[in-house]
Amino acid sequence: MFEDEITCLIEEDNSVDNVIIVENDESYGIRDKLSKAGVDVETKTMVSLLNNPLPDKQFNIVIQILEFALHATPKKLKDEVYTNTRRLTPISDGILLFYGLCGNVLSDIEEDFADHPCPVGILKENNGETIDDCIGAVLGGRQEYLDTLKSFKGEGAFFLTPMWAANWRDMLVSSGFSKDKNDIEKSRYVFNEVGYKHVAKVDTGFNYEKDFHQKVDEFADLFDFDILHVPPNLNTLRQCYSNFKKELY
Repeated sequence: MFEDEITCLIEEDNSVDNVIIVENDESYGIRDKLSKAGVDVETKTMVSLLNNPLPDKQFNIVIQILEFALHATPKKLKDEVYTNTRRLTPISDGILLFYGLCGNVLSDIEEDFADHPCPVGILKENNGETIDDCIGAVLGGRQEYLDTLKSFKGEGAFFLTPMWAANWRDMLVSSGFSKDKNDIEKSRYVFNEVGYKHVAKVDTGFNYEKDFHQKVDEFADLFDFDILHVPPNLNTLRQCYSNFKKELY
């Protein structure tokens, strides 16, 4: 769900020498986005990456995208994140996880890896607390998230960023709204039961995903939602990335 934000951060960072993407079923999206943004990328299997050291004295970014459906099972999400972090620590100078609390299953990951020589970080608020989730991250943090929710005056709103808009059918299944991503009636019933009335459109300004505006319109039409325009704030993400780089240097 952070493909766009990662692409943006790398596109803005002139100090990056090499970008390597771990090849898997989830890697094609960010590979294509980075390539279209003019960033040279190299794709490697995990085995190749672990067995062939990267160039010294260069700033190499390795990106591994995990399956977004992991959110449906918190224990599986934690197991996958921890397993892949352990695999990458021996060849990394630092690992920054683009996750939030995710049901608190990742709340202790920095402490759990504190004895590793490779520092492991997770997305943080400016006050040092872990961000809530991918929506809070693009709104600027927990307080901005809370202020936005309060502005809805008690009426439910479903947030759509460009990545959420591109994947909302699959994410509704992962979130337990329905067992069939095409069962709109079941999802509409759940939305009505929990009091959703709006779609909160968070236009990050990224153009990496096609037809964002049309997809939000389609979502609103399908569920009879009003569209509320919510401004993004990417300062927290940019600061977190910058702070982690400074810590490594």
